[in-house]
Amino acid sequence: MNMVALPPRQPLPDAQAWQGTMSEVGLDWVGMQGIALPLELAGKPLMAKVNAGINLRASRQGARGIHMSRLYLALDELTQGELTPQRISDQLQAFLASQPENSDRANLNISGELLLSRPALLSPQRGWKAYPLKIDATLTSELTLSLTVGVPYSSTCPSSAALSRQLAQQQFQFDFEQSPEKVDQQQVIDWLGEQGMPATPHSQRSWAWVTVTLNEEAVALPVVNLIDGIEHALGTPLQTLVKRQDEQAFALANGQNLMFCEDAARRLYRMLRSQCNQRAFSLRVEHQESLHAHNAVAELSWQEPGNAA
Repeated sequence: MNMVALPPRQPLPDAQAWQGTMSEVGLDWVGMQGIALPLELAGKPLMAKVNAGINLRASRQGARGIHMSRLYLALDELTQGELTPQRISDQLQAFLASQPENSDRANLNISGELLLSRPALLSPQRGWKAYPLKIDATLTSELTLSLTVGVPYSSTCPSSAALSRQLAQQQFQFDFEQSPEKVDQQQVIDWLGEQGMPATPHSQRSWAWVTVTLNEEAVALPVVNLIDGIEHALGTPLQTLVKRQDEQAFALANGQNLMFCEDAARRLYRMLRSQCNQRAFSLRVEHQESLHAHNAVAELSWQEPGNAA
């Protein structure tokens, strides 16, 4: 076999470090999107997609681009344990330390779906439910960290429920107004079982999207507590495996929690304001209508006085 003689090894060219033709024009963000990483959150595996980047400062003698491989290599640290605010902060600091001559701002965006085991309402059953989430972190002189979760739930329209009750009253009156004798209890019970629902109120699958900006002293990402709080405040979270008794309990929960999108937004506002682990929050509820071909949406936000997050 003939061997090819190679010249002595020379330093490989670093095109990113060469001065750019317009290096006096800085870039707000440059990096990579859609990096697949196996992470751990709330003790659960999270198959995440990660966006990682930094800014590129303007300078006449500045570099043409950043070394993206340095950011990619640094990301492996996130896979070495539970995802926490401190681990995220350390990651962003590592981004900046990898190329300090180019950048003074680092950003990390993590998205995925967290699978949680949820109990049935009455029967001894459990099932898995996926909750979409997103984590946004930016490091400049300080860390800004926000957590977004999406929680699906059922919403029954109060107006539709009122209209349905009126029709039930009218039907009852029509069926018994010609009765020559006083209607007894058993007749009413029989009627309710056979004809007591001439009309049913409409319900729809709905979504609550909540974003909280965490306090600087936060030591954990409160994703499970946030999801639990949202589901408790709304009262009608979507179920997984259900038996008949669970389905009946779910119907009861819907009947006891009639709400417009405005009601749902205010319930979540009250719940979030009762907590003290966030500097700001915003929320969006979407009632994906079964009556209309469009959705009903409400949005609301709050921030701590003096906080610019």
